[in-house]
Amino acid sequence: MSEDGVFSIYTVFSEAAGVAGYYVQSQSSEVPTFRRIIRNESTEQFSGLPYIYALLNCLICLWYGVPIVSSGIILIATVNSVGAVFQLVYIAIFIQYADKGRKIKMLGLLLAVFSAFGIIVFLSLHVFQPPNRQLFVGYLSVFSLISMFASPLFVINLVVRTKSVEYMPFYLSLATFLMSGAFFAYGLLKHDSFVSVPNGIGAILGIIQLVLYLHYSKISEEASRRLLLESHA
Repeated sequence: MSEDGVFSIYTVFSEAAGVAGYYVQSQSSEVPTFRRIIRNESTEQFSGLPYIYALLNCLICLWYGVPIVSSGIILIATVNSVGAVFQLVYIAIFIQYADKGRKIKMLGLLLAVFSAFGIIVFLSLHVFQPPNRQLFVGYLSVFSLISMFASPLFVINLVVRTKSVEYMPFYLSLATFLMSGAFFAYGLLKHDSFVSVPNGIGAILGIIQLVLYLHYSKISEEASRRLLLESHA
């Protein structure tokens, strides 16, 4: 096969992996959770931190993908711009239905996210020149991705403590795993370790969440069945 043919196949597969990540990320995996929040007019014990982390991650990765920082991965910028819009909508709904204390905390964190992103853009443009600019934003994107993927650990702690998966949405865990896996493949095909490494870690954490969900959902089902039998005894 000619070199052009190999390059064409490489391009198709790398872009396809990126599009797969875009498709998964663009799905409204959190819609059931926010339907419940809107219906009950309360955020209950749901945590707003995953959405704050996700917004910061989307903004940093969006910046990493623009041509002025990195070349050849504009799809990263496109995907994360869509992701940032989703997270802003989720955060706005969360703030609307949160109690006063959590509302103030979320607004403060949202302001901190935009301030941090503004500082990152300023430093990367005025302090760093290529290729150091890509390295600077790349390392920050790795840190933000790992933080985003690790944020559900707060919910995992609640799941283990209560032995209930009520506040760990299954579709969010599944979307995290699928999105991470897709971008891990995309990063490998693009030979970009700033994309592949953190998303590989994210895929592993996603698997852990899914395993915990299956384990504790089974325990919950068995407990409910036992209570039902006892009530009819």
